Amino acid sequence: MSLRKRGGIWWVDVVAPSGERIRKSTGTANKALAQEYHDRLKADLWRLAKLGERPRKTWNDAVVRWLKEHAHKATAKEDVTKLRWLDQFLGGKDLEHISRALVDRITDAKLALGHSNATVNRTLELLRAILRKCVNDWEWLNRAPSVRMLKEPTRRVRFLNRDEARQLLTALPEHLADMAAFSLATGLRASNVTGLQWSQVDLTRRLAWIHPDQAKAGKAIAVPLNAEAVSLITKQVGKHSTHVFSFRGRPITQVSTKAWYAALQRAGIADFRWHDLRHTWASWHVQNGTPLFALQELGGWASTDMVRRYAHLAADHLAPYAERLGTLSAVEICDGTKTAQPEKS
Repeated sequence: MSLRKRGGIWWVDVVAPSGERIRKSTGTANKALAQEYHDRLKADLWRLAKLGERPRKTWNDAVVRWLKEHAHKATAKEDVTKLRWLDQFLGGKDLEHISRALVDRITDAKLALGHSNATVNRTLELLRAILRKCVNDWEWLNRAPSVRMLKEPTRRVRFLNRDEARQLLTALPEHLADMAAFSLATGLRASNVTGLQWSQVDLTRRLAWIHPDQAKAGKAIAVPLNAEAVSLITKQVGKHSTHVFSFRGRPITQVSTKAWYAALQRAGIADFRWHDLRHTWASWHVQNGTPLFALQELGGWASTDMVRRYAHLAADHLAPYAERLGTLSAVEICDGTKTAQPEKS
């Protein structure tokens, strides 16, 4: 029998022309609708086998498969938030009906909410990635519409000098000051600091590690602990059984709190996010002579492009080449101290 009822829901049980047996839920308790689902499924399987036609897939099918294949991503929760917002435009829509005009409507709607070009682009990048999967990997589409990114302003790297950092740490409550100081000592992202557990720390070897599923790039990160980091971790011993950093007996899950912004105001520091502590750590490293390849490994960056943002902060290796120029003593000429040479006849 092609239709079977289980738990009040009808299921189809069909054999494709290829010989593959397919059993799946129709998602309905209505037999007439279930029969329609069955008939359409059999027709699609026949067209696929005999005519080479691709089965019709919707945006929802693509979302489900994307989330299943990318559940391991550190940013999986962010994807879910973006996809929920996109559902108002794409929910239930056939993939073949997603056009460039619809993508432009999505862009305009996101901008109308007051979001920056960078924020809009993060949503568009996810949309583009899923559509490309539909074409290249899943073979659900012959081609995908072009998804045009908006122009983003080039932002300077925001970091603190040593005095500003001391002012900020002094203004913060103790539990946030410890975490901020630890971030400045290790360069770890906020989620890796709040999620750091005692099982990830070896004070004897002065080492901590971030597991692949906790790292943004999906690769394990070894974190050497300098004297400052060791001191800060030692200070937390006995406060919580599993997590290194805690407040009043509970693990800390949020760092960009009201107390954080109040401390920035007291310290006289503007336009500074918690993530900029990581930029500060990287900037200090480069200014102290740490090679970019070493910084990339320390910070767990997947590509050198991310590290090269800090390259301009250390130009010591270029100084010998600048000195080689020396073809004209501009200072002597401007001061009028250069001895005049007799003219040759």
